[in-house]
Amino acid sequence: MYLHANAKLGLAGRVALVAAIDGGLSQRAAAGVFSVSPATAHRWWHRWLAGGRRPESLLDHSSRPKRSPRLLAAELQERICDCRRKTGWGPRLVAGATGFAHSTVWKVLRRHGLSRRPRVAREPAHSYEWPCPGDLLHMDVSRYARFERPGHRVTGDRSERSRNWMRPETRVGYDYAHAIVDDHSRLAYVELHDDERAATVTGFAARALAFFAEHGILAKRLMTDNAFCYVKNRSLHELLAHHRIRHLTTRPYRPRTNGKVERFHQTMAREWAYGLAYRSHRQRNSALPH
Repeated sequence: MYLHANAKLGLAGRVALVAAIDGGLSQRAAAGVFSVSPATAHRWWHRWLAGGRRPESLLDHSSRPKRSPRLLAAELQERICDCRRKTGWGPRLVAGATGFAHSTVWKVLRRHGLSRRPRVAREPAHSYEWPCPGDLLHMDVSRYARFERPGHRVTGDRSERSRNWMRPETRVGYDYAHAIVDDHSRLAYVELHDDERAATVTGFAARALAFFAEHGILAKRLMTDNAFCYVKNRSLHELLAHHRIRHLTTRPYRPRTNGKVERFHQTMAREWAYGLAYRSHRQRNSALPH
C-alpha cells in the first residue's frame, strides 16, 4: 500500500469521505466534515468512480515523472558506480575521473546505495572460558589521576583545569589499580598502588595468589599484556615458577585477548572511579571495595 507521507487522509479516511458523498452529502459539505478542501473531495470522488468503487483506487499514485530525458543512461551510471567500487573515491574524485558533474555523481551514487563507504567487517568474536577456576588468571593495571578537588567530570567546568594545570597542588600524580580476574569464576582481586614497578607488581601478584588460594582457586596460568613490568620482571617470573604457573602474554596490539580484565577495569571506572562524586582521590580510594 502506497500513501504519501504528508497525506491529509489515510485510506480509511478516504473511503469514509467517498461513502459520505455516495450517501447524499455534497462534495463541499463532505470536505468540511473531513477537514479537506473541496478540490480534494472532488479528486477522491472521481477516482473512486473511475476505479470501479474499489478501495485500491484511493491509494496515492507515484510522483515519479513518466519521462526523465536528462537522466543518465544505465551504462553511464554503471560506469560511475564501477569507478566508485574499484577506487573507493568520493564523489569529487569520481567526477574528475569520469567526466561528470560532482552533483550528478553524488546523485547516482546515492541512487545505487554507494554514497557512503561500506563499514569494514569486524572479525567474528571468539568468546572462550576455561572449564575450571584457576585454569587462567588475567592481570592488568589501570591508572587514575589524583586530585584535591572535584574536576570537570563533576563540575562540568573544563576551563578551571586549563588555568590551573601548572600549579604544584594540581599535579599530584596517579593511583595505579592492579587487578587479577579469574577466567572461569570472574572472582577479582584489586589493589591500589603508587606505581607499576617490578617490585610492586610482584608483591601484588603474590598477595593475589594467596587470596585466590584462600578461596580454593589454585592458579595454573597467568595472562598479561606485554608491558615492561610483566615481561621483563625477573622477580615475577621467579614467583610464577615457584608456584608452577605458566606465564602467557597477549599478541601485540590485541588487548581483546586479555578482554576479561580489560572489561573489569571498564566496570571499575564506570561504577567506582567516575560513577560517584568525590572530594579528593583519597576519598575515592577509600571507596574501592577490596
